Amino acid sequence: MTQPGVLLYFEDEAPAALRLAEASGLEPQQVHRHRFPDGEMQLTLPARLPPRVVLLRSLHQPHDKLTELLLAAPTARQLGAVHLSLVAPYLAYMRQDKAFAPGQAVSQRIVGAWLATLFDAVITVDPHLHRVTTLAEVVPAQQAITLSAAPLLGNWIAKHRPGAFLLGPDSESAQWISQAATAYGLPHAVCSKERLGDRAVRITLPACDLRGQAVVLLDDVASSGHTLATAAALALAAGAASVDVAVTHALLAGDALQRIHQAGVGEFWSTDSVTHPSNVVTLAALLAQALSWEAAAG
Repeated sequence: MTQPGVLLYFEDEAPAALRLAEASGLEPQQVHRHRFPDGEMQLTLPARLPPRVVLLRSLHQPHDKLTELLLAAPTARQLGAVHLSLVAPYLAYMRQDKAFAPGQAVSQRIVGAWLATLFDAVITVDPHLHRVTTLAEVVPAQQAITLSAAPLLGNWIAKHRPGAFLLGPDSESAQWISQAATAYGLPHAVCSKERLGDRAVRITLPACDLRGQAVVLLDDVASSGHTLATAAALALAAGAASVDVAVTHALLAGDALQRIHQAGVGEFWSTDSVTHPSNVVTLAALLAQALSWEAAAG
């Protein structure tokens, strides 16, 4: 598909949406929300839509947003959308990829399959996948596109901490560490982690010399902050000259950022996948490129 299209967005994501619209050549159109006194939601989309429609919705704090998708996607099709894409820089409910106890819902499969019924294409950045290889296994849409912000974060780190030592807080971060370190020739290593609970972890540093190093912890998500805080404290105790943090998704629940800084972290950097004062890297160009691939393939 090569015809012009519309980018639908919600007011709270307007700055990111306008950057993406400029980068992609899509026409930005806001979806208006009204909440009734009983908590139900009413959405109003543009009265007419072209055949190609892209909906931007990052799915942190997901519960209202999933309802928005439930209402917005079929309405967009009724209003003229033929090819409907979801750009969800942060994709929620990806961590639960198996039942760890009898009766647990495997939310990754449920949410992924449901999104595939609503959208022809789903584009996301650094999804929290563990035991699956591709997003298509989780979201069986016509197109399921995974992007990585690691090279962009690596570029930021290389400019602001030349020669930094990249440290992954756990084995799952190895893929992002490898991408960023390879692109900019930075030394790197990965910690091992044992999760003891939602807010308790045990981390072991890799066998490397951190003395005098400007260490940057690089990961996909900062949520409770316990993993990053623990890794930072260990790196400083091992002689690191400084520790900063760079993440794709700054979820930062509660006092997470305070916890991270209290552990000795200097700078905390993130992409704009989730709007936060720490955003220093914009994803608009990366997402626009993916939309051009998706449109050409469609």
